[in-house]
Amino acid sequence: MDFIATGIEGLIVVEPKVFKDSRGYFFESFNKKIFEQGGIISQFVQDNQSFSQKNVLRGLHFQKPPYTQAKLVSVIQGAVLDVVVDLRKSSQTYGEYFSLELTGENKKMLFIPEGFAHGFATLQDNTIFSYKCSNLYNKDSEASILWDDKTLNIDWQIKNPILSEKDLIAPKFNQFVSPF
Repeated sequence: MDFIATGIEGLIVVEPKVFKDSRGYFFESFNKKIFEQGGIISQFVQDNQSFSQKNVLRGLHFQKPPYTQAKLVSVIQGAVLDVVVDLRKSSQTYGEYFSLELTGENKKMLFIPEGFAHGFATLQDNTIFSYKCSNLYNKDSEASILWDDKTLNIDWQIKNPILSEKDLIAPKFNQFVSPF
């Protein structure tokens, strides 16, 4: 397994070793010992999965303290543009975003430490997105930032995304007061 730094502290791309043959493929998607050797020390307590058609955009979401979550995200089937925004006030990359295409084919994963907003845009129909979380979901601590905020200037690679009501009315980044 390869652990690749992104230029944003703590944010790591994980590329598993995939073994393919005539039957299909096999890879280890998580191994606590190997992840710790790669610099990812997180106790995951909840797994989530979503199914979406092409052009669905979910995000930018996060949970406020004390319910913050680190996440390990991947795509089982289909493709997404995965996007994270650094919300850590003390970080040199505060307010910067990182994006990466995750697909069922490339098997890449992204480790997102606490203190980031997260979202993704589906690039293919029938996309299955999976993520491990280091803390349980808490409805009262959920928050979001407007997905198309001009300050962040994120290129989502899709036009006319399908959005939830919550994502349409999220506050702009310049109205956001970071709890991290």
